[in-house]
Amino acid sequence: MSSRLQAERLYKVFGRRPGEAVERLRGGVDREELRADGITAAVIDASFTVEPGEIFVVMGLSGSGKSTLLRMLNGLLEPTEGRVVFDGQDLTALNDRQMREVRSRKVSMVFQHFALFPHRSVLENAAYGLEVQGVPRAERHERANKALILAGLAGWEKSWPDELSGGMQQRVGLARALATDADLLLMDESFSALDPLIRRDMQDQLIELQKKLKKTIVFITHDLNEAMRLGDRIAVMRDGRIVQIGTAEDILVRPANDYVASFTQDVDRSRVLTAASVMETELRGDEADCGCETARPDTSFGELCAVSARLAHAVAVVDKKGKLVGRVPRQRLVAFLGDEQGEPAPCDNPRDKTLGAVKTDA
Repeated sequence: MSSRLQAERLYKVFGRRPGEAVERLRGGVDREELRADGITAAVIDASFTVEPGEIFVVMGLSGSGKSTLLRMLNGLLEPTEGRVVFDGQDLTALNDRQMREVRSRKVSMVFQHFALFPHRSVLENAAYGLEVQGVPRAERHERANKALILAGLAGWEKSWPDELSGGMQQRVGLARALATDADLLLMDESFSALDPLIRRDMQDQLIELQKKLKKTIVFITHDLNEAMRLGDRIAVMRDGRIVQIGTAEDILVRPANDYVASFTQDVDRSRVLTAASVMETELRGDEADCGCETARPDTSFGELCAVSARLAHAVAVVDKKGKLVGRVPRQRLVAFLGDEQGEPAPCDNPRDKTLGAVKTDA
């Protein structure tokens, strides 16, 4: 079973007298003022908990501090202040030898660039982490072979890395991480070097693997669509600070500030939102009692639009027992799509299948 990861008040400062710089930050000095003194505050007061089996995505633009944060989680960088606790163990209190042991057995990394050994076969690359652990050859090959099957590379065990596509090479990197059976996977922009279609395929692969393996995963990305597709929760970083933590729906519907809201402008909301995130909870029973089609709280936004187009009134949202828990008027759907012009009218044609069929001013 995967274990909980906690980051507690993490700071990482590069430059002279970093401890003093942390105190200045706590006193209200901003990042730019420190930079003028030749000091870089890469991560500032970052705290979060990643629950067992959760995909926790950290996203932000270049220079936001997300990769520095990840490197503190696995001990590649020592925090200036703060603690990292995994499985009840304070990783920041370990010496170098102890930390290497943790990285070899409990924590696996999947990098942006595939970092495969060109002179080793696919199987040998996937088994490398086990070789470092000292696992006997027969056992490590057996475990690596199972990991390659999970990663969708059955039949490629004897191939060489240069015989594989970029997406397949990244699958080898993923298999190498899985073969060690580490509870914590840290993925640093792991799919960003891939072509869009291959990238989406790898996202699908990770989602399917997570259903089976339920690892604790921290995934770094600069792509909000990727973050919203993969993350159970998302931490948005700006200038070294975490400015919001929440589900994809939280960030779309309740952005913490204008900076977060600006990130969401180009997101395809129909892929993220559900009936629960857009429904009104001020209830009237007529929609639920008319015998018409209803929606569940987890009904996707796209499906909700189709239901709305078939009804002449608001869509009733009911729970598994059929109890009314919310209602979604059509004008609310239009508003969440970003078109808040005018008052949508009821649908007069039940054969229309989508919101587009009834027009956004209908």
